[in-house]
Amino acid sequence: MESPGLTFPFGTELRCHTLFFCCEATPESEGKSKEAEIKRINKELANIRSKFKGDKALDGYSKKKYVCKLLFIFLLGHDIDFGHMEAVNLLSSNRYTEKQIGYLFISVLVNSNSELIRLINNAIKNDLASRNPTFMGLALHCIANVGSREMAEAFAGEIPKILVAGDTMDSVKQSAALCLLRLYRTSPDLVPMGDWTSRVVHLLNDQHLGVVTAATSLITTLAQKNPEEFKTSVSLAVSRLSRIVTSASTDLQDYTYYFVPAPWLSVKLLRLLQCYPPPEDPAVRGRLTECLETILNKAQEPPKSKKVQHSNAKNAVLFEAISLIIHHDSEPNLLVRACNQLGQFLQHRETNLRYLALESMCTLASSEFSHEAVKTHIETVINALKTERDVSVRQRAVDLLYAMCDRSNAQQIVAEMLSYLETADYSIREEIVLKVAILAEKYAVDYTWYVDTILNLIRIAGDYVSEEVWYRVIQIVINRDDVQGYAAKTVFEALQAPACHENLVKVGGYILGEFGNLIAGDPRSSPLIQFNLLHSKFHLCSVPTRALLLSTYIKFVNLFPEVKTTIQDVLRSDSQLKNADVELQQRAVEYLRLSTVASTDILATVLEEMPPFPERESSILAKLKKKKGPNTVTDLEEAKRERSADVNGGPEPAPASAASTPSPSADLLGLGAAPPAPAGPPPSSGGLLVDVFSDSPSAVAPLAPGSEDNFARFVCKNNGVLFENQLLQIGLKSEFRQNLGRMFIFYGNKTSTQFLNFTPTLICSDDLQTNLSLQTKPVDPTVDGGAQVQQIVNIECVCDFTEAPVLNIQFRYGGTFQNVSVKLPITLNKFFQPTEMASQDFFQRWKQLSSPQQEVQNIFKAKHPMDTEITKAKIIGFGSALLEDVDPNPANFVGAGIIHTKTTQIGCLLRLEPNLQAQMYRLTLRTSKETVSQRLCELLSEQF
Repeated sequence: MESPGLTFPFGTELRCHTLFFCCEATPESEGKSKEAEIKRINKELANIRSKFKGDKALDGYSKKKYVCKLLFIFLLGHDIDFGHMEAVNLLSSNRYTEKQIGYLFISVLVNSNSELIRLINNAIKNDLASRNPTFMGLALHCIANVGSREMAEAFAGEIPKILVAGDTMDSVKQSAALCLLRLYRTSPDLVPMGDWTSRVVHLLNDQHLGVVTAATSLITTLAQKNPEEFKTSVSLAVSRLSRIVTSASTDLQDYTYYFVPAPWLSVKLLRLLQCYPPPEDPAVRGRLTECLETILNKAQEPPKSKKVQHSNAKNAVLFEAISLIIHHDSEPNLLVRACNQLGQFLQHRETNLRYLALESMCTLASSEFSHEAVKTHIETVINALKTERDVSVRQRAVDLLYAMCDRSNAQQIVAEMLSYLETADYSIREEIVLKVAILAEKYAVDYTWYVDTILNLIRIAGDYVSEEVWYRVIQIVINRDDVQGYAAKTVFEALQAPACHENLVKVGGYILGEFGNLIAGDPRSSPLIQFNLLHSKFHLCSVPTRALLLSTYIKFVNLFPEVKTTIQDVLRSDSQLKNADVELQQRAVEYLRLSTVASTDILATVLEEMPPFPERESSILAKLKKKKGPNTVTDLEEAKRERSADVNGGPEPAPASAASTPSPSADLLGLGAAPPAPAGPPPSSGGLLVDVFSDSPSAVAPLAPGSEDNFARFVCKNNGVLFENQLLQIGLKSEFRQNLGRMFIFYGNKTSTQFLNFTPTLICSDDLQTNLSLQTKPVDPTVDGGAQVQQIVNIECVCDFTEAPVLNIQFRYGGTFQNVSVKLPITLNKFFQPTEMASQDFFQRWKQLSSPQQEVQNIFKAKHPMDTEITKAKIIGFGSALLEDVDPNPANFVGAGIIHTKTTQIGCLLRLEPNLQAQMYRLTLRTSKETVSQRLCELLSEQF
């Protein structure tokens, strides 16, 4: 047994029952149609139900037969809603075949919330205490297959005792080890560490290799979380590994696989050793080195068989040994030998071997002992980049070139990557662009080469050059005086091409706006020619790029007074001053006014050259880390010995904007951002069979406990913690303006374990989707322990609404599927705009809204202390203006505001009358729309 996903040994009798039922269920007269199958199955279910309910008690064989039929019917995809008690009864049988069918039925069809779970647990306890190895094995298999938290609570303390007991048979020890491993993966907090941990380590010395294999899997997982508890396993693992690799294939006949002795156990032992640093004991360390050298030596020997199974087993042990050598990173001789061995695989005919060799060499390249050895294979890797047919292998070749790059070969590697970029697969172009940008910056001795490289990058793959890349080149040009003139000249020449990518226009606009004066002395690049060149691209660009170019134009007004009139004419044109886009219109108006009224000195002060950016980590490197995930070659790159100069750093510059910032509405809409993914419905859940066996269930969970209370707290506030349990914290930060809003959702991993397949989904009913538009940006599916990820939701209120969207989060934690649903506090009052009114205006409007359909009133008991200041804060937080000195009774509160939607605006007046003696409130709301009055009254009443 290699994994805790245990299966039952189907005996002869079970196969006979299956055959019996198949033959019985598909007679020729009924044919093979779906209708005939359903008819036959319904008939059989009715027969089985009558047998179970009949007066005559069934014997064990009959009960087993009918339970087996039910199981088979379920596996055909049909629902089973009876027979569970009969299956539980089979567990108490003393016959193996009857008990086996009972356990199999329980493993497949009984969930952890079943009312029968207590009876099942009692039957399992009886079998575990029976000391009958066959019955104990069935019970352990059932626990592992169900693997629920309830099972862990019931048996996590019992199974370790069975595992280390001296009289436990080998087959039961195997099952116990794998069962405990399964429970630890699903509920690690329920498996207690204790005296048994030191005893389980000694199972590595067991004579039965099956027990050793199972124990190694268990110890490896436990050691990753509790290394100190299991550090004594290192010497025992080395001893056992030494005995395996030095043995002849005939010594371990039962565990020799195609002339390779115990390959699975060897791999597991090598993985266990990777949980720890190199052994401190010289004797143990020497013995481990001998083992690794022996494995490398055997890799050079001629194969003992031409079968692919032989080479697979042999190479599996070899690659795991190389992983251990890389992990220890302490034996130069072994590291170089490992590199040379991997180099032989780079041209192997087997694609998988080429892939694994490139992947392992990426890690070797980060070691100071083997970096030079890896560099000797540069031509082979470049050839693989050009000729390899498999895209995944080409991607690993790109990773290896990136990892082996240093100052001596940077220009060659960057040139090869740029050459490959022209024909590279679309799926990896963005990653190559990031790596080229990082390498060009990191190893640039001459920064003119860096500028040329980035401009080439934009020319070849402009669509894949992210903002971080062109931000970065601007940072470096601004921070280095010696390259500013060259950069201005180069981008000016590049912009003369008939077709320029928009990213090149952005870079050109920013650099010429800052340093165009450095090349203005050349008649071929005079100020007017620079302006005309940029303006010729203006109408072909998107709104954010046009906004940047307008900022460049006002910079030109300061740099080149001779073109001031020309630029003012452009800013004064109807296409600018009356532009449909509010951002462009605002910039044109403000820049025109600035150029007209400001003196030369003020203009020079406002539009002075950008100061150098402060030094910090490259934003491109940060983006690459995020794209590749943790523990990849980009992280290993940081640990590489220092072979290069420091990298220039600085924060990302915003597109040149000297006198204007984007309007709040433009900011809320996220102009210039990547297109958000629309919030879609959740994936539909599968049938019952899928629900039982699926690795990632997709059914939406019911609302989490306390969700309604937390939702109510957010009606009058926009920021705070929406949900929190022992694993996950969800925080919110929101901003709303008229009918638009933006919500930042922060997901915090409170554990030290990664969340995998992390998938937040917004769920809206059909009516809500019509009235409320939500757009989300995707979230990284992996959330590291202790980390936080952010998701942005762009919101537009199309029409008034009453429901709230549901946020469903699904992820895997420690092998367990987690499913959480909470109501997202997007309510109608969020689109309130406060309106100040005098007393006379308020009551005049109040009388106008006097029809019964326009007024909603609620009298209710106070739920909280009746504090005046808190009441005022809640009314203001609700969104309306709090009007002072309007109501004749100073104890009353009145408010006014307008609900903004895309289709209409709805005026709203409210009046809250507290009665301190009775501890009661009367809330009256009047709006021009009955549904709005009703909804706002419901929301506000819950706050007091």
